[in-house]
Amino acid sequence: MTDALVEKTGKMKRKTYEAALEKLQVQLCHLQDWVKSTGARAIIVFEGRDAAGKGGTIKAITERLSPRIFRVIALPAPSDREKTQMYMQRYVNQFPAAGEVVLFDRSWYNRAGVEVVMGFCTAEEHARFLELCPQVEKYVVESGIILIKLWLEVGMEEQERRFRARISDPLRQWKLSPMDLESYHRWYSFSKARDRMLELTNTEHAPWFIVRSDDKKRARLNCISHILNAIPYERSAKSDVELPKRSKKGEYDDQRTLSGMNFAQKVY
Repeated sequence: MTDALVEKTGKMKRKTYEAALEKLQVQLCHLQDWVKSTGARAIIVFEGRDAAGKGGTIKAITERLSPRIFRVIALPAPSDREKTQMYMQRYVNQFPAAGEVVLFDRSWYNRAGVEVVMGFCTAEEHARFLELCPQVEKYVVESGIILIKLWLEVGMEEQERRFRARISDPLRQWKLSPMDLESYHRWYSFSKARDRMLELTNTEHAPWFIVRSDDKKRARLNCISHILNAIPYERSAKSDVELPKRSKKGEYDDQRTLSGMNFAQKVY
């Protein structure tokens, strides 16, 4: 992104953002064509504090793409059955087949963050995860899956501003959970967990990339730009498409047959 597009001080203006986003989304469509035609497989992990902007970034990536190719996974808390499984099992079940990109809105790295901070796992389970995770990710990469790990870093003041906005806005109150409030309370505990995670899982085969997200618009654009640069896609040649003529076979008044059916009220 050039300096002409982005002023370095203050939040990015909406018109500037939308113009840049549209260009990047066109490239994402080319990436989608390449993934589909080549059978490529990719995983994109989005991690970060609550209110870091993960959901909005994922939406900006996927809103012009096919959900059958770019699949978003946001798993709920594990069921009683899942708690008895191997920890990674429910995540591995979501890994991509040929021609798919899976975006994890939070991932197996829950164990390195919220689980250890909130006491949902033991210290031994946390240490074991940090020890084995790089090995598992190496196997994933060596199997031919492209693995991209993004950490969205929101500042303390900006997180507070976003939480307060959620409290007062009925359209966003659903985003605020008791867990969010507890994570807000334990800021430095989450910081230490983040530091430990980055220290032990930032590997050559699966490195972390940090995106500052106090400015949501810049963060979204920077994430998309990074993804496009990280995947070696090529623009696929496409033949011109022409609509065929409609067949007149069986022609009848297909609107008349709807007479007497229930229609939604025309409010607008």
